[in-house]
Amino acid sequence: MLQATFLIATIIGTSSCMNQTPEDTKAVAEQKNEQRFDNKNNKKDAQFLVDATEIIREGISLGQLAQQKGESIHVKELGKMMEDEHTKSWADVTSLAKTKNISLPRSQTQNEKNAYKNLNGKSGNDFGKEYSSMMVNGHKKAIELFEKASTDCTDPDVKIWATETLPTLRKHLDHAMMCQKECAKI
Repeated sequence: MLQATFLIATIIGTSSCMNQTPEDTKAVAEQKNEQRFDNKNNKKDAQFLVDATEIIREGISLGQLAQQKGESIHVKELGKMMEDEHTKSWADVTSLAKTKNISLPRSQTQNEKNAYKNLNGKSGNDFGKEYSSMMVNGHKKAIELFEKASTDCTDPDVKIWATETLPTLRKHLDHAMMCQKECAKI
């Protein structure tokens, strides 16, 4: 009887653990930063790096997908540029966060997964149109985020990184808009 009770408790405990959805890695990073920093300004700087990380990681994964599924040279080139340059930005932001003791998402966030799933469901020119549109919209939002950080962040290193990244983001936006126009012609 005792063994049966133990077995049932083990099965219930295991199944309830298996049914739990893992916590979003972005939320985990935000929670760690919230606990780590007392100063509102430090929390704001940390949140910027968390948000920037999500944008960077999404650019890498969608860029890789564009190189695989894209049919036009414009889409493939845009994907390659995004993967290469966002990989460099990934190295920069992780290094900066480490020096500031800021936690970043350790794996794909739910937003990244959703964007990837949405884009992966497209094919042909629909894929190219959707990808270039996502890159245009995403880079407009990123520019807005980085412009705000370049003036509002209090940590000088974070502020400098945001400011120095803006020209690259603007170049990405221009390239994405060009790709979007090319995809519209097809």
